[in-house]
Amino acid sequence: MKERVRTPQTCPKCGRVYTERPATSRVDGSPICPDCGTREALESIGVGREEQDKILGIIHEKYEGEE
Repeated sequence: MKERVRTPQTCPKCGRVYTERPATSRVDGSPICPDCGTREALESIGVGREEQDKILGIIHEKYEGEE
């Protein structure tokens, strides 16, 4: 199976350079990094910044090294 090589992109919201598949912003439909996509989704259901940080930490811990 062919391995996909992703071109590094810079997230317009946070400035992070990422190679994962981009998320689509709920605000303007532009491509954003997966973390900002997760934050936008969590914000839309009223999750605060501190809880978002915890959730993202768990996600990163769980999927670290699986790329």
